[in-house]
Amino acid sequence: MVRASLSTWLRQRGVDASFRALAELYPGAVVFSVDGQRNILSWNRAAEQVLGFSAEEAIGSHCLRSVRCERCISGCGIERFRAVADVSVVLHRADGQPVSFRKFGQGFVDDDGRFAGGIEVLIPEGQPGPAVQAGRTTEAGAELGGFVSRDPAMLDALRTVHNVAETDATVLVRGESGTGKELVARAIHTLSHRRQGPFVAVNCASLSPTLLESELFGHVRGAFTGAVSDRAGIFAQANGGTLFLDEVAELPLEVQARLLRVLQERAFAPVGGTKLQSVDVRVVAATHKALREEARAGRFREDLMFRLRVVPIFLPPLRERRQDVDLLLQHFIAHGNTRGPRHVRSIAPDAMQRLLDYPWPGHVRELQTVVEYAFAVARGPEITLAELPPEFRESAPAAVAPAPAWDEATAVRDALRRSNGDIGAAAALLGVSRPTFWRWRKRAGL
Repeated sequence: MVRASLSTWLRQRGVDASFRALAELYPGAVVFSVDGQRNILSWNRAAEQVLGFSAEEAIGSHCLRSVRCERCISGCGIERFRAVADVSVVLHRADGQPVSFRKFGQGFVDDDGRFAGGIEVLIPEGQPGPAVQAGRTTEAGAELGGFVSRDPAMLDALRTVHNVAETDATVLVRGESGTGKELVARAIHTLSHRRQGPFVAVNCASLSPTLLESELFGHVRGAFTGAVSDRAGIFAQANGGTLFLDEVAELPLEVQARLLRVLQERAFAPVGGTKLQSVDVRVVAATHKALREEARAGRFREDLMFRLRVVPIFLPPLRERRQDVDLLLQHFIAHGNTRGPRHVRSIAPDAMQRLLDYPWPGHVRELQTVVEYAFAVARGPEITLAELPPEFRESAPAAVAPAPAWDEATAVRDALRRSNGDIGAAAALLGVSRPTFWRWRKRAGL
């Protein structure tokens, strides 16, 4: 008797039966396929069990009905990027409960280059699967601690965040207001061995100058008028955890001296007290100013600057991360889709153009507010220009005017001259990261 070959068996059973057999091989993995309109063609048993939709409910319907993914907004990943590998996603079951997966997928195109369908495999978090690189990836970039980005400078910053979190090194984060400096501090804390300890954040610019030392280091009873009892300061509250000092450049010089002593000795005395208290705190400081310039001007202690910037991290402004605008819009729209009655699937082309052209002076925080505004004013599946804040609907808004041109080579040359050739200092003078400055310097032939 001649045994039938596998190829013969596959021809006899057909592609559909063969795919269904493959889809059941990995226990617990959700496997499904879609056509060019993203209607579901196949739905395996794990998809039924994990997501709560039967094959009868899912097959033939649009994938968004059964695959309730927080990131599926203006088009799916396999349609936009063709291949998706090890993306962290959150789906919502039929009962509304969130489930975390690692997503793998492949999209296909027809002879005219149009999307013809694809296959996705969703592996529940915690189950073994293909090797995972450090950090989380999205369908178009990386995600860490609330950040999503595909910008090279930001990706460099996120890699530094991920690596430095494993240590107790002091970190200095520089960036404009709204770029996410506190998010960096929280990510470092969450990823560190201190994650079970307290995270205490304080804005140094908001503290009363007369009570600043008491706020930071506490006081004993009778230390000053109104000190009717002992009070623990911010350092004591953060013991065993992470202390985030935002706008650290605003500290008065006398307080800077005390802060330096705490960082060096890991001990302090409360105001009015003489007994030293040991403290185990990891400090993450942040500022929108260049501390080197502040030190040169005599407004900031140079020795404290070096103590704080053991690991400097620069967060580029959103206006320098144009490729992130679309990604962030998707991120915040996905979040909005889980919170209310409106489910947004796309952004109208004219609205998207205005959003991409806008300089975002308020950075990521402003972009998030714009998305919240759009969700509040309408209920349709598409965000239109009329649903954006008034400044986006003006015929020729000043906000979308291009920034004045500048001579990159001249700026690089001047920064190198002013910093005596110090690359880090030159980058700080221009408000960019070292990798960005290196790219500019290379382009300038310097």
